Order: sequence, then C-alpha cells, then structure tokens
Amino acid sequence: MSLEPAPPFVVFGYGSLIFKPPPNVVARVPGFLKGYVRRFAQKSHDHRGTPENPGRVVTLVHKEDWDIFSASDPFPDEDIVWGIAYTIDPEFEADVRAYLDYREKDGYTMEIMPIYGIVDGEETVIIANAYCYVGRKDNPSFIGSEPLPQLAHRIWISVGPSGPNKEYLFKLAAAVRELSPDSHDKHLAALESLVKAMDEGTETSG
Repeated sequence: MSLEPAPPFVVFGYGSLIFKPPPNVVARVPGFLKGYVRRFAQKSHDHRGTPENPGRVVTLVHKEDWDIFSASDPFPDEDIVWGIAYTIDPEFEADVRAYLDYREKDGYTMEIMPIYGIVDGEETVIIANAYCYVGRKDNPSFIGSEPLPQLAHRIWISVGPSGPNKEYLFKLAAAVRELSPDSHDKHLAALESLVKAMDEGTETSG
C-alpha cells in the first residue's frame, strides 16, 4: 500500500519575502489574501532597527482585529494583501522551515490560510493551504496603528543590521506594484510618498 505524498510546503510572502525570496523555491505565483490588512505595525529590533531604536516592518492583521483599535487608519477598506506564494523543494523543506523560523523570529507566528488569484476575471482560491508568518497583536513587538506622518518619520530615520528602514519600504512598495496588473496597496504608496518627500527635503517630520 503506497502512502500519499505529503502536500507541498507553500509559504506566502507579503513583506521582505517578496523582494528577498526564501531558498530552494521550485515554483512561485502572485496572489492575495482576503480579510487581512498589511500594516507597518511591527517593531523591528533585529533587521531594520535596533533594540534601542526599533524600526517598523509589515505584518498581517485580521481585518476585524485591526478595526477595533485603528479608527484613525486612513485606509479602512484596504483588505486585499498582494504577495507571492512560494512552493519549496520537498527535499529542502526542513531546512527552509528552519531558515524562515529564524528570519521571522522577532514576534511572528506561522498560520495557514488560502491564497486567492484572479482567473478569467474572477477571484478564486489558487492555493488552499499556504503558510504565512503573522505578527499577532499579542506579540511583544506589535505596536499597532500609528499616525501616518509619525510612522513615516520613524521609517525614514531607522537603520538596522539589514540596512535602512526606508530601503525596506521602497523595495516592498515597488515589488507589490510589479506583482500583477491588479496589485496595489494604498498604505504602502502613501508611506512611500511621505518618506520620499522627507528624502527630498520637501516635508518635515511629523
């Protein structure tokens, strides 16, 4: 009696994994999540900031959870999160899991969720069970909603071992735009605009 092969390990990247993919990828496809928001609501002590001066990186938050404490959010209905679903070579699954667990160690928890795509003009589930690292609101690095000018200034000034925080923002915003003709993220675009204005000296910190 033959055993059914294990389902493939598919990880969904919505932050730095978009522009810095995991190793040993055998397939990748753009897609999106529904019912979540992507926000710079997570402190970064180890990549884009330091323990003394943490930067900000994105996390996913369930839409209903975000609505509870984010009345000032200027994009309350931005609940489609575009990213990339990566299928990992089964031979290296354990190694990649360990790599991702270490890379996402600063407050992230793995969850399983469906990935959607647009097929023949219709939204449909393209991957039923993908793994995704989520910074839940009860983790120590979760900071929640901040006024956009204040958040932009924090990103503008922060630097960590992986480089300037603004580099992370710029790479992510550009990568999301390139995923699909339909991909967009107003939150990323607004922050990108504010931080670039600070770079150009056309806006002061908030």
